[in-house]
Amino acid sequence: MSFSFQIRSYEEYKRAYAKSVAQPEEFWSEVAAQFSWRKKWDKVLEWDFRKPDVKWFINGKLNITENCLDRHLQARGDVPAIIWEPNGKDEPHRVITYDELHFKVNQFAQVLRNNGVCKGDRVCIYMGMIPELPIAMLACARMGAIHSVVFGGFSAQSISDRLQDAQAEFIITCDGAYRGAKAIPLKNVIDDALVSCPFVKTVIVYERTKTPVSMIKGRDKWWHDEISKVETQGNPAMPAEEMDAEDPLFILYTSGSTGKPKGVVHSSAGYMVYATYSFVNVFQYTPGDIHFCTADIGWITGHTYIVYGVLCAGGTSLMYEGLPTWPDAGRLWDIVDKHKAHILYTAPTAIRSLMGYGLAPLERKKLDSLKVLGTVGEPINEEAWHWYDEHIGKKRLPIVDTWWQTENGGILISNLAGVTPAKPSYATLPLPGIQPVIVDEQGKEITGNNVSGNLCIRFPWPSIIRTTYGDHERCRLNYFATYDNMYFTGDGCYRDENGYYRITGRVDDVLNVSGHRIGTAEVENAINMHTGVLESAVVGYPHGLKGQGIYAYVIMDKMPEDMVLMQADILQTVTRVIGPIARPDKIQFVTGLPKTRSGKIMRRILRKIAEGEIDNLGDTSTLLDPAVVDEIKTRKI
Repeated sequence: MSFSFQIRSYEEYKRAYAKSVAQPEEFWSEVAAQFSWRKKWDKVLEWDFRKPDVKWFINGKLNITENCLDRHLQARGDVPAIIWEPNGKDEPHRVITYDELHFKVNQFAQVLRNNGVCKGDRVCIYMGMIPELPIAMLACARMGAIHSVVFGGFSAQSISDRLQDAQAEFIITCDGAYRGAKAIPLKNVIDDALVSCPFVKTVIVYERTKTPVSMIKGRDKWWHDEISKVETQGNPAMPAEEMDAEDPLFILYTSGSTGKPKGVVHSSAGYMVYATYSFVNVFQYTPGDIHFCTADIGWITGHTYIVYGVLCAGGTSLMYEGLPTWPDAGRLWDIVDKHKAHILYTAPTAIRSLMGYGLAPLERKKLDSLKVLGTVGEPINEEAWHWYDEHIGKKRLPIVDTWWQTENGGILISNLAGVTPAKPSYATLPLPGIQPVIVDEQGKEITGNNVSGNLCIRFPWPSIIRTTYGDHERCRLNYFATYDNMYFTGDGCYRDENGYYRITGRVDDVLNVSGHRIGTAEVENAINMHTGVLESAVVGYPHGLKGQGIYAYVIMDKMPEDMVLMQADILQTVTRVIGPIARPDKIQFVTGLPKTRSGKIMRRILRKIAEGEIDNLGDTSTLLDPAVVDEIKTRKI
């Protein structure tokens, strides 16, 4: 379907942006009016960043699945909603139309109801990249349950932490998931997590890999058995639950600057409106486009630009189960050609990885269906941008370099494909409704161009974070307390002579590794759990493939005789506690850490050493023991 809010020219962008700042409530009211509502809102916006308290479309009633599914059925029922490409080339792909997806979502919503799931319940979803994952999400949304998707690479301990935080009594998982040459035993990981979560009532298991699993009587149930019970009932219709605009839609956990992941809560209406608005405009979606986003649905990119944003727009979402380099480095290009994808949205890490294989994997690949390229997750370096432009876009396609975060719900700063200017490695301009501000350390706004500082947003947009689940004060402290009356992104930023924004990386204790946010404290906590470790400090450093790597400085109770073995043991510990995505790339054993006299670790010094800037450490004379810096420098890996 087409939307009147789609921007078609640079002049239209400037007019839309000006109105969104001058008359934000009227602007977003006109956008929201193009969705299906059970009851229109009484007031567009109430907000106070100091609490924080943000409400959009107050007292409006709706269900997001009626916008994702029901309203498309008459005109687009036989149009593919999801095209699924399996991990292995020898397995057939699946095409699920809007009619079929509507049926499957209703069916599985009934399964959830049969198993005691009610409106407001939290449901943890830990699955591979198969169509049943978005089906489960949409089924939760249809009945008003709050889904919390956990990325399939997380450990049992990480899942347990999230289950306990959300008090999720219901889990949907798979026996296993395919990821390249591996079959990952997801149900076994869930079983390990549930040892410390006796409150979990039901685990529904989808059979994907035929991995042997333990099924506990009364708790564990096969997906196909539960579906057959619904079929026996005659597939009763599942009317969509009426939701308030501010009712939570989902919780998604993200790393912060403390060791405990925080559950970001997104609302039903504001998230829907902004996810769709940003999808249609950034990618210049037109009816019939096939949108191929290579992200995992366990991250916010998958939520917004594989599931909700695409389906609300009536688009076709192309999902891929496996890795971009398996069984060979031409796999993504094969998928683009096979399904005639129009939009390709991927991570700079994936682009850099594919660059490393040279041009041979691109031989005999047409890629002529593509209209738009996009990048997400981290700032893209110029070399990767130009490779993407030349070899995938043939220098004829727009590349959208998108910046946003889990807490944002949708893209905040990006060029609009073919509509607003692009600049390599720059996110460029904010979307309408987004008011970025660059501030110094004291929170004073830095005006003008050719300036750098910390990136904040001064006005709410519809999909802004509402709270961190169960701990609103943490939300305030993380995002709204650093600078008065502003949302603090945690990112540094440069604004060039044209007013284009370039994200320069995190300025807090959070790393961006291959587009995944990982808190340094979280990794340190995991390392410190290893026997013999007294203390650790983790920093980021430039990594050719991942963008940012993890460098760990570790103090042992005694210096290990076999450092390689001890490093392997510590890596194993981190994998067990968090998951493989958090494994340090380098571990340096040290006898001390640079600390102030008050005991604070000077991470600035450790970061510079990890980056190789050992001759530019600044004044170290105020440290408790300046000599420790020289020792760390001489032993640098």
